[in-house]
Amino acid sequence: MGSLGSFGSLKKSSSKGLNRGLYLIKFKMTSKDILEALSLVEDPDLKKDIVTLGMVKDLKFDAHKISFEFELTTPACPMKDMLVRACKNAIALKIDSKIEVDINVTSRTTGNTLREGALKGVKNIVAISSGKGGVGKSTVAANVALTLAKMGAKVGLMDADIYGPSIPSIFGLGNTDVKMVEEAGKTIMHPVVFEEVKVFSIGFLVKPEEPLVWRGPILTSILKQFANDVDWGELDYLIVDLPPGTGDVQISLTQMLQVSGTVVVTTPQSLSVSDVRKAISMWQIPALNVPIFGIVENMSYFKSPEGKEHFLFGKGGGELLEKETGFSLLSKIPIFEPREQNDNSLVTENKDLLSIYSGLVGKIVSSIAIKNNDLKP
Repeated sequence: MGSLGSFGSLKKSSSKGLNRGLYLIKFKMTSKDILEALSLVEDPDLKKDIVTLGMVKDLKFDAHKISFEFELTTPACPMKDMLVRACKNAIALKIDSKIEVDINVTSRTTGNTLREGALKGVKNIVAISSGKGGVGKSTVAANVALTLAKMGAKVGLMDADIYGPSIPSIFGLGNTDVKMVEEAGKTIMHPVVFEEVKVFSIGFLVKPEEPLVWRGPILTSILKQFANDVDWGELDYLIVDLPPGTGDVQISLTQMLQVSGTVVVTTPQSLSVSDVRKAISMWQIPALNVPIFGIVENMSYFKSPEGKEHFLFGKGGGELLEKETGFSLLSKIPIFEPREQNDNSLVTENKDLLSIYSGLVGKIVSSIAIKNNDLKP
């Protein structure tokens, strides 16, 4: 393809040899024409056009075809298909509705890897938290990680619930051995890979029946090891499953790491809402000041095979928190009837659940992209 192309339109003429007075007038098309057309397409999160944002790369064209690379801010972009259609519509409107348009969608996840407290190679850290135990927070963390991986992101999952590590059980990874390598006098641990997600948990290092009777300073030391002695590699997102409550682990983690933000999990009943309200207040303490992306209401209702909804734990808890705190209710996640071979609680086993989590993950990555765009270099 050349740097200039030409195509024509038909216009009336009295010249002989053309079909009933029509002739072809050729004109030149420049890259400026194409970029001006594509500048009509705006990223709905960043509120700027895709040309200004530098998303259009490697533009090539001739008389019959326009091709370019469309670089998104995340592989998990929920509006990818909509943006591609908008690009094609803009070219059809401003250039030619019949010209072929070939768009190669790629991504370069934005992150805060150069900021203080950032993990080497990890672009964004998202904490899944709750002030209440038993709300399914670990299951939410596991499914957020799995959904991100299914959407093409490089994902890690850190189980920071030291006293009650659930991730190995959720993934069926009990009794899994962790690979350890000595490097420069230091023991480096390698995560266990499950469905393209890099997973690490204290549950891989201790026996399931072994009680962990440790004080706060030991917990902090373990978290430092999870951050610095685990080979996470290159990650777009590290999901951290926090323990319930408002204690040492939450404080230590946010002081050690540059956490992009947190998603707070509740269930509908009033007791859960009361505890989660405290967790939200904790994240807003000036010493922590962790952005809250929003609220997830887990176990919102039980969905039977017939599709009927049964509200086993009451209704309205998530909406109440949204109204009181001003943070958005991102998703209401149901309980599905267990199947014979599994409990039907992972997106790898349940297409309906995957659809719900895809919507939730889309909102999370949009919030992260906006936050990263607003950060000063």
